[in-house]
This record gives sequence, structure tokens and C-alpha cells, in this order.
Amino acid sequence: MAKMYYEQDCDINVLNGKKIAIVGYGSQGHAHAQNLRDSGCDVIVGLRKGNSWNKAEADGFTVMSVADATKAADIIMMLVNDERAADIYKESVAPNLSAGKAVAFAHGFNIRYQQIVPPADVDVFMAAPKGPGHTVRSQYVAGKGVPCLVAVEQNASGRALEIALAYIAGIGGARAGIMETTMHDETETDLFGEQTVLCGGVVDLMQCGFEVLCEAGYAPENAYFECIHEMKLIIDLINKGGVAAMNYSISDTAEFGPHDVVKANMRAVLSDIQDGTFAGRWIAENKNGRTFFNSKRAQLAKHPMEIIGRELRENMLWKDSQSGDKGLDSASN
Repeated sequence: MAKMYYEQDCDINVLNGKKIAIVGYGSQGHAHAQNLRDSGCDVIVGLRKGNSWNKAEADGFTVMSVADATKAADIIMMLVNDERAADIYKESVAPNLSAGKAVAFAHGFNIRYQQIVPPADVDVFMAAPKGPGHTVRSQYVAGKGVPCLVAVEQNASGRALEIALAYIAGIGGARAGIMETTMHDETETDLFGEQTVLCGGVVDLMQCGFEVLCEAGYAPENAYFECIHEMKLIIDLINKGGVAAMNYSISDTAEFGPHDVVKANMRAVLSDIQDGTFAGRWIAENKNGRTFFNSKRAQLAKHPMEIIGRELRENMLWKDSQSGDKGLDSASN
């Protein structure tokens, strides 16, 4: 059983006298900064000039360049996109680190694949909410929290875990529960979950189902409702009470149908994550102009599944409660 921590295990006073720099003010960045400030912590924001700088200032924060924030802070939390973090770290963070500081992350990608290698005299830890930033913020405001993962990669001070737990308490995660892991395991399981189930897997499953029904001559509107719209209803049931709760709520006919057809492909995806093949592809994609990534995104925007979905949502009474928030999962600054 993984080690769990809660509010009684965290002493937020450990952060007293420490200045925390939040690098990035996207989804996670704004939530961490505001929650920590509301918890009584001393927070500054490190950014490049641009819209996020203006937004962070409007929200009442002292905003500095990443280099200046790193110099001023005791704890530096990197909350920029994975593909940008290594360059920002090398240019603006690494030259300004000194012994006794801490560098923190909300995802282990750059540590796991050695794109970022901090010096031996700083603490390195992970404080990873298991939810998008808008939820980290809204749950905190409601007096609740989002469950978090904690990991210590480097314990130069001898107190890295205490500092990490205090930080997570500051963003509200201790209210829900904190699970101890490693940055290695978090990275591999997170990438695997995103690719095979949560993001790539679910989208591919819905898209393939939509295409099979349409190719068989069924109305695309029917295909959308059966393969896409109802997905949220099913996931909500599972999230609330597990698969058993979902099975209780559906017909026996629906329950009779599943087959194990994807596990072999999932194992291949995991192997690519474990041996660095995926990370190498993603790093190279970003260095080479993101041609493949951008073309796939453009293709999806033109897919009938997306076009029909937009048309249906615009004509349904439930559309106002289904509105999205562009960039909720972006950690960019």
C-alpha cells in the first residue's frame, strides 16, 4: 500500500521565511500561486513579458523575470510545459541556483528523462495535483482539495519531504490526501495513462466508434450520441462508485459486451515510455517545428466527429453546462 499523508502530517509553518517562485502562470501556475498566497505563503511569479505577466500582476503578484525570481526565491516551482521547461531551466534557472534552495515540479518528465539535471546541493521534489489547475483552485476556494502525489528526487537539505508536504498543504492537496511515489514512476504511469486511456485512448475509442457507425451508413448524429456524448455519463458513474456502480446503472445487455482487445497495444506503448522512445520522439518533434503534432491537431479540427458535435451541442438545452475552458490543462506561462 502506498504511503499516504494528510493535513495532520503536514506543517505549513515549514514554509515560514521562505520565498516561493512560481515559474509559469497558466492553468497550474495561477492555481498554485493563488492557493499558496491564500495559505499565507510568500509568493512571487517568474515569467517572460507577455499576457501572463499582465494577468499575474492584475491578480496582485510581484512578477519578475524567471532569472530574477530564481535568484530571489528559496523554492522554485517549475510550472511551464514539459517541452519548454528544459530550455527555460538552462537559460534562467540553473545559473541562479545556490546551495540550500529547492527546485520543484508538478510532473517528472524532465527529471526522468534527464532533460533537467539540478546540482547536488539543492532539494528536488515533486508536488503533483491529480487534476487541472482550475480544479485545484476551485476546490481550494470551496475549502476542499485535489489529491496530490509527492516525490523526493534529491534531499540535499535533509528536509525535502517536509518542505514538499508543506507546499502541497499550501495548495490544498493535504485536505484530500497525498500519495508518496517517485518521479520515475509518476512520469511513466502519467504518460501511459494519458496515451492509452485518458486522452489518446478515449479519443481514439470515441473516434473509431464514430467512424465505424458512419461508414456503416448510420446517421452521424446517432453515432455522436452513442459513442461520444454518453462517455461522460459513464465516466461519472465509475468515478462515483467504480465499475460496479456503472454496471448497476446500465442494462444487462450493455454489461454483456466488453472484450479484451487492447492490452497488447497498451504494453507496446508502455515499453516506449519506459525505454525513452516516446520521450525522444516528443523532444525531437518540438525541436523540429512540431510539424506532425500540428498536422494531427488540424486534422482533428476538421473531423466530422468534431463538426457534428459542435452542431449538436449548439442545439441542446444542456450546452451552457457543458461549456469548455480553452487551455485548462496548459501549464504555459
